Amino acid sequence: MSSIKNILFISMILIFSIACQRNADQQKNGPSVALVLKTLNNPYFMDMQGGAEEEARKLNLNLVIQAAEREVDVEKQMQIIENLIQTRIDVLCVTPSGSKEIIPAIIKANKANIPVIVLDTRVDQDALEASGGKIRTFIGSDNYEGGRLAGSYIAEKLQQKGEVAILEGIPGHETGDERLRGFHQVIDQYPAIRIVSSQTANWERDQGFNVFQNMMQSFPDIKALFACNDMMALGAIEAIELAGKTGDIIVIGFDAIKDARQAILKGTMEASVAQHPGEMGRLAVQYAEKLLKNETIPANISVSIDMVTKDVLQSSQ
Repeated sequence: MSSIKNILFISMILIFSIACQRNADQQKNGPSVALVLKTLNNPYFMDMQGGAEEEARKLNLNLVIQAAEREVDVEKQMQIIENLIQTRIDVLCVTPSGSKEIIPAIIKANKANIPVIVLDTRVDQDALEASGGKIRTFIGSDNYEGGRLAGSYIAEKLQQKGEVAILEGIPGHETGDERLRGFHQVIDQYPAIRIVSSQTANWERDQGFNVFQNMMQSFPDIKALFACNDMMALGAIEAIELAGKTGDIIVIGFDAIKDARQAILKGTMEASVAQHPGEMGRLAVQYAEKLLKNETIPANISVSIDMVTKDVLQSSQ
């Protein structure tokens, strides 16, 4: 009987020790915020990562950052989120690879009582409400207004006439669709500006090269290109250079990443719409901490946009 009591006593001590160690680890590690990006192969999202990491260091907050290899890999992003939910993260921040496709992952986070912050790309609101899913806030810029900025800039440069091409993002994804819609809202006001080709290059540089190379062959009189992100624009610039048309075609990108800024200074790209992804990353972590403190946060948090041109870059040097 005595030996049984000893065994029970030792077992209780072990259980108590394990529980104490778990509590100590939690106190040491603190709450965890996850940031799931579309990819880390794009400098835009690398800037977002940098902003988030800098803010996490300031706030002494545990930050986990993961991403799929390609922006179009929605399934991989879903797997990443599901795995993070299993590890009991405290807040989920995500840049959705698909505005509708991300919703099942959001619902899983909701069921696990993990608050969700969406940044950069909006979730389809109608589909989210129909599914019963909820997010705490959206952090990002106005992609529609960015498209309008690009349209106005091209219309002015072309003196309201000429052939224009568009490299789209992934069809059905809010980010690219809104940029496209804003661009059309301006350009469609000018009957002498004709959009001769509008095709997706899936946000990727190599596809931007291939798709625009084919566009130039089909429409040799293209005078301007609007690419819905800089990666596609940079690919198109390579195709333009190969065709010996550098300086003949105005190229407007979107995101104002480092390589695009260099191309603008060099004169191979005319301009790019800047979104400030580093600020988005910083705000995501900042508002995640507020949620951890059970503070109320706004449903929408806006990040400014502006047009980056050679004059702007030279004046800031």
